[in-house]
Amino acid sequence: MSKKKIIVDSESKMNSLVEADELLKNIPQVGDIIKAKVISASKKEVLLDFNGAMTGLVRGKELYNESEEFAGLKPGDETEATVLEPENEQGLLELSFRYAGHQKTWATLKKYRDENKAIEVKINDANKGGLLVTVNNAPGFLPVSQLSPEYYPRVQGGDKNKILEQLKSYIGKSLPVKIIDVNEEQEKLIVSEKAAWEEAQKDVLMKYKINDVVEGKITAVTDFGVFVEFGENLEGLIHISELAWQRIDDPKSLYSVGDEIKAEIIKIDGSKIFLSSKKLKDDPWKGIEKKFKLGDIVEGEILKTTPFGLFVQLDNDIHGLAHISELSEDKIASIDQFAKTGSKMKFRIVSIEPKEHRLGLSAKDLDKPYEAVKKEVKEEVAEEDVKETVKEKPAVEEEVKEEETKE
Repeated sequence: MSKKKIIVDSESKMNSLVEADELLKNIPQVGDIIKAKVISASKKEVLLDFNGAMTGLVRGKELYNESEEFAGLKPGDETEATVLEPENEQGLLELSFRYAGHQKTWATLKKYRDENKAIEVKINDANKGGLLVTVNNAPGFLPVSQLSPEYYPRVQGGDKNKILEQLKSYIGKSLPVKIIDVNEEQEKLIVSEKAAWEEAQKDVLMKYKINDVVEGKITAVTDFGVFVEFGENLEGLIHISELAWQRIDDPKSLYSVGDEIKAEIIKIDGSKIFLSSKKLKDDPWKGIEKKFKLGDIVEGEILKTTPFGLFVQLDNDIHGLAHISELSEDKIASIDQFAKTGSKMKFRIVSIEPKEHRLGLSAKDLDKPYEAVKKEVKEEVAEEDVKETVKEKPAVEEEVKEEETKE
């Protein structure tokens, strides 16, 4: 044997070993997503060619997927599949469209979330917490709190059955949403129609600023205020403390859905707009000294009884508080027995604080001259009672959540 032939044989063997090594390196492993060409396709199975070296098989439930790109495959098409087994009982690659579709779908959903992209979703069903939707064939959830003013279910009294009834009326609709939470491991997908609406309304919102006066219709009346629709599908809240200068216990006693109302914008926070109707009216506490003076004996109507005293209406605009310590020298066992809502009583004015919109009353020693009973009146209202005093409550955003239904 010549030396030249030995060298050629050695090179041939070396090349064969390298090719074999490369082939081993390229054998797909479980979980790999491979690209392959369709050999044949039917409703029961699809055969795929992988690099001209291996044949793959997709069958049974693995044909069904969340991604539409695998539907309608025909010979010659290139596609992707996930490896389930490197070699099945037929010596073929066992592959899956279902798993590959699942991976691609969730990768796409994460991309939409990261890009803050608005997409269309179809509403399939509803429960008391929100809407069940489909995004790229993946199931998702649209909470009630993530609905825009146009679709938010403003139901008087918060009746959950009526809320559900309204939510069910949206079944079959398609809405633009943004993905706000996506978790492939838990298959959790949360979307927000409100976020997409806010994006679309940016230019409209920019037309408005603090102190602008708007006019609109009341869309809902709640325990903590009224919602007003104005402009181009915008909605604002007039908190109960911003409805009027005087104390209001129940907005429903003054307003109804459909009423027209004017208000001033006092705060804009994203899509949340806070309004005030009382700012368009003169503050009746200005110049109150012309109407009432310290020591005056006045008659007022009991508006409300509380464990710490009585709220009293002196006229249409001015309300006062008679603390329980100023009602009688004797201990009062039950304030409801001492005075009834709607009844009238006489009081002496013992403190006036115009800036704080507070006026203190006393029912004691009314038969004596004011100078004889004049004394420093100390604030005795307990800290937990402060929210019930005639000092107005701030229009806090947290109270809006009382209107939101949780799943």
